[in-house]
Amino acid sequence: MKIALGLGCDRNTPAITIERCIAQALAACGASLADVWAVASIDLKANETGLLHVIESHAWPCLFYTAAELAAVDVPNPSETVRKYTGTPSVSEAAALLAAGADKSHLLIEKHKLRGLDGRNATVSIARIPT
Repeated sequence: MKIALGLGCDRNTPAITIERCIAQALAACGASLADVWAVASIDLKANETGLLHVIESHAWPCLFYTAAELAAVDVPNPSETVRKYTGTPSVSEAAALLAAGADKSHLLIEKHKLRGLDGRNATVSIARIPT
């Protein structure tokens, strides 16, 4: 199985929180780190230290999309709170779908959220890459 991860997080979310969120989401859909072919997020996170550390430690190809690109994607769980802070109603779901080149029927995990021990939040969505 080839999958794409869409990642979202609060500012300054530590890598350990993001890693735990990814591990939980992968386990929930029966996937593994070896199945990840791409990750994506919003361009606002392109300098997010914890997120970049996770991406680099796995040597995953990563794409960063603009709010307008993400807002154009049909997702099952749009959020006005996310729109308020980012300019798009979806980061993780839309990013996963764009990176996978897929529509929402390919979402394996819509939105998996984790609040770390530090109080910071990470969100992971997983989309199957069509073959």
